[in-house]
Amino acid sequence: MKRDQSKASSTDGKRGYADLHQHLDTLRKEGLLLTIDRPVDKDSELHPLVRWQYVGGIDESERKAFLFTNVVDARGRRYKFPVVVGALAGNRHIYCLGMKATADEVQPRWERALATPIPPRVVDRAVCQEVVITGDALKGEGNGLDALPIPVSTPGFDSAPTLTATNVITKDPETGIQNHGTYRAGLKAPDRLVVRMATRVGGAGGYRHYVQHQKRGDKSMPCAIVLGAPPYVAFVAPQKLPIDVDEIGVAGGLAGEPIHVVRAKTVDLMVPAEAEIVIEGFIDTTRLEPEGPFGESHGHVALEEFNMPMHVTAITHRSDAIVASYISQVTPSESSAIKRVAYEPMFLSHLNRTLGIKGVKRVTMHERMTALRRITIITVATGTPRTEVWRALYGATSFKADCGKICIAVNEDIDPENSDALFWAMAFRMDPTDDMQVLRYRSPGHGPEREHEAEREDSTLLMDATMKEELPPLALPKREYMERARQIWDELGLPKLRPQSPWFGVPVGDWLPHWDDAARRAAEGAYLENGVRSAQQQRAGLKPETRYRPDPDA
Repeated sequence: MKRDQSKASSTDGKRGYADLHQHLDTLRKEGLLLTIDRPVDKDSELHPLVRWQYVGGIDESERKAFLFTNVVDARGRRYKFPVVVGALAGNRHIYCLGMKATADEVQPRWERALATPIPPRVVDRAVCQEVVITGDALKGEGNGLDALPIPVSTPGFDSAPTLTATNVITKDPETGIQNHGTYRAGLKAPDRLVVRMATRVGGAGGYRHYVQHQKRGDKSMPCAIVLGAPPYVAFVAPQKLPIDVDEIGVAGGLAGEPIHVVRAKTVDLMVPAEAEIVIEGFIDTTRLEPEGPFGESHGHVALEEFNMPMHVTAITHRSDAIVASYISQVTPSESSAIKRVAYEPMFLSHLNRTLGIKGVKRVTMHERMTALRRITIITVATGTPRTEVWRALYGATSFKADCGKICIAVNEDIDPENSDALFWAMAFRMDPTDDMQVLRYRSPGHGPEREHEAEREDSTLLMDATMKEELPPLALPKREYMERARQIWDELGLPKLRPQSPWFGVPVGDWLPHWDDAARRAAEGAYLENGVRSAQQQRAGLKPETRYRPDPDA
């Protein structure tokens, strides 16, 4: 039995990137961190409390990170570690603060990091190993994993507390290249958990290592699970980077300097030196164990399935460690936000720069309920040639194997975040015969498991819902009239408004100055003058509903 507590220095040498503690200080200064000091039950209250900011009609910009300092379990047991949720991507601004970048700078930062990764710097002493727990100290109720306040993510459905905000580190047994992936891990015993790594095409890099170890005849695979990595390191794990790219180097590229790493205590892996907690151990490559049910990021409950048992050989942590957890499951969520902020500009860059498509202004991945991967909206400039619209649709749906099952092209006047606006464009701007295509041979991708469809291929739906000709403006009052009415609304003390685009009309499209002038006169109470003008244009011998186009020179 060993429980070693050494006062290790943070790292050898200075660093310019923030660890989780420093990132939380930034969020606190920005008013983006809520500290909850009252007792909160991690098994039935903690995640539901945070969930309300995603399902309670709160604007995305108003979401915050939650720091729980008084965590208990359903039996009243108290934990010494705080739990933080939403600290990496509670909203876009939180993510950008972690990246030390504006929203416009995120994609260039990722491109530079992928093009010029910076190898890590190995250090001998690290804060993540200030406390080292091994041997018998990992066994028995209240010890090991059972001493960590790991929340139940979906109370009422999940069968165990589950690690969610993870950097799971494995290594290619042939090349030695490490992989960081975000995989869930359900707790089973103080010294055992079960890791779920996606086996689908384009799935987990760690699963590739697992298969390699099996082919070599290895009975186990070294593994380290990091909770609370520095933000730059945490951000690389959920992204789908090219095969055999060491994510720690990409994290260094994001930071602009080497990330400090230290050798794990009981496995041959390098771990982030400034991590909050590191769980070390070996994954059994010969046996699997039932894991789940668990509320998955595709929004359905993942039912019980066989996954990889991991025997824990050490838990190391900072003396003042914080347990990090993600809100995932039904989107929007923290796990979808952490992908979306990076994925959308990456798709836009692919269409504009790699494929050279003209007119693409924005790529939006539908988040609510569909988990980003299934529906992609491409915004193109009005007048973009039809060939370019379809090149954009083809390019977006083929860029990543699990993204873009349904791709819709719209113009800039359509808010891609508003499903009602999308339906409106589809209803009035799309002829299903000419403006839809179905492509076969698509992988089903990330979604609920259906036993009878396990080997079935999926398909792709492409829709061109752009304007094929100029259409009249949307029939809503102009902005100045809506703003004037809102002032009256507020003066009357009516319920707080949350404007949803579109909330005013714009005089664009098939709209002439003649009609703009007539509308102004009507709004000023001078409609009788419009009647005098129209009386002068009376004609005989026409069929009702014949279009009238005024002479601009008259």
